[in-house]
Amino acid sequence: MATFFGEVVVAPSRAGLDEEEEAREETPEDREIRREIEKKREIDVLWTWKSGGCAEELLVCSRFIVAIGRNAAAFLSSFILDSVCWEVVGVVKLWNEWCRTSSTTNVLPTDSFCLFYRLISDPTVLLCQCSCYVAEDQQFQWLEKVFGSMQKKDLQVTILSTCPVADYKTQESTLTLASPFLKALKTKEFQDQVCCPLLEQPNIVRDLPAA
Repeated sequence: MATFFGEVVVAPSRAGLDEEEEAREETPEDREIRREIEKKREIDVLWTWKSGGCAEELLVCSRFIVAIGRNAAAFLSSFILDSVCWEVVGVVKLWNEWCRTSSTTNVLPTDSFCLFYRLISDPTVLLCQCSCYVAEDQQFQWLEKVFGSMQKKDLQVTILSTCPVADYKTQESTLTLASPFLKALKTKEFQDQVCCPLLEQPNIVRDLPAA
């Protein structure tokens, strides 16, 4: 019980003890199964443009546009990729509870993969369609391996994602909102004009777009 208002009281808990007991009870078979699952959940990024060059070579990229989620990926397909100006240059292969990519290296735009496209007229412009689910424990891997293949100098990254209108926090009724609508977040390094109003507090971005 607290002796004064505002005192921090640590409630008794067996959480730590339970974890210690579970750790002691882990058998060699359990450890092997856990290692196999962790290995299976590793993300692989395959780049076709590296096939004839050095594996350590970094991709020179000035603009990187990432569409995360089926709606954002469909927007890219309908308004940007619906031409012959793009070529597939890479793919992300991953495995989790909601996504099962195959082991093939011959990818097609119709596959439910995370695909990378390069603008033929300007190879420094790169697009990514990520319509597959990326689990929380895989998001850092995704960032590390994708951006680890690119040069970071003078790189502008644009993220497109969607969320339900019901999740949008506003003082007015969501029933009167024109749907769909567009909001933006930007870093302090972005000095260009934003094409739409900024996202108001306390709205937040989650999952891979936030990462």
